[in-house]
Amino acid sequence: MPKQVQYILKRVLYAAITVFVLIVVTFILMHMLPGDPFTGQKAIPPEIKAALYAKYGLDQPLAVQFVKYLENILKGDLGVSLLDKRPVLQIIMQAFPVSAELGFRALIFATIIGILLGVVAAVKRGTVWDTLTMLLALIGVSVPSFILGALLQYSLGLQLYQATGMQIFAVMGWGAFNTKLLPAFSLALGTIATISRLMRTNMLDVLNQDYIKTAKAKGLSQSEIVWKHAVRNAVMPVITIMGPLVAALLTGTFVVENIFAIPGLGKYFVQCVQMNDYTTIAGTTLFYGSFLVLANLVVDIVYGLIDPRVKLTGSKE
Repeated sequence: MPKQVQYILKRVLYAAITVFVLIVVTFILMHMLPGDPFTGQKAIPPEIKAALYAKYGLDQPLAVQFVKYLENILKGDLGVSLLDKRPVLQIIMQAFPVSAELGFRALIFATIIGILLGVVAAVKRGTVWDTLTMLLALIGVSVPSFILGALLQYSLGLQLYQATGMQIFAVMGWGAFNTKLLPAFSLALGTIATISRLMRTNMLDVLNQDYIKTAKAKGLSQSEIVWKHAVRNAVMPVITIMGPLVAALLTGTFVVENIFAIPGLGKYFVQCVQMNDYTTIAGTTLFYGSFLVLANLVVDIVYGLIDPRVKLTGSKE
């Protein structure tokens, strides 16, 4: 069997094991939550509560419930929300595109701005540009997205509107272009900090390599050296973390969506945890967990195939 196929199959197997462990852990933890989906509903007679338990299979032993849940997953059925009364898959398909768009916008901001800041900081090492970039990175890793979101709502949303009379940035909702800027930047700042710091470190290492010195000796301009030779090698480690970053941006939308009243999947995730909606908890967690595993799998495979310095066995040449 070709090494490429062995490499891919091995990574797929690891991904499948990870998803299975996620299913098991999620199932156990959600049943350890205090109360049940019907605890908060007022004055439910015991016989009606027993009927609801029987209807949703909650009166069965946990082992039986788990086996049934696995069978349903294999059939593509994530169950019906105990509180919303809609199929969990329908809820995900309706709400996730909004979360995905928000995460995608944040990813574009983070990737472009982060790489540019990292390159500038490395090339201008020791200057005010380097200091400002690292200061922004420090703020990005120190200030949570929900704090930044609230500050942006107040300063660029409310205060700017009061000063100019124009609603340049909307503070709530989702639809018009001006509603999508503040939440995307709030979500992106932490990732901008991560990418810029990593890019700066990689660029400094690459700029000290012998082939860069050779390029300088040949009389190549600084822009050619930086963008044609240094960046393409320094960006490789950034690619390796793109999988977790993508998933982190998408799952990070939970808090940002609630701050900006965005009708994404985060709203349902928060509600289902608060209300012990077992099927929705399991379905959304499985969905996001699988997305994270898939993102890491794709990045791992692509990196192993495109980087000639990495063997398909995962070791360095």
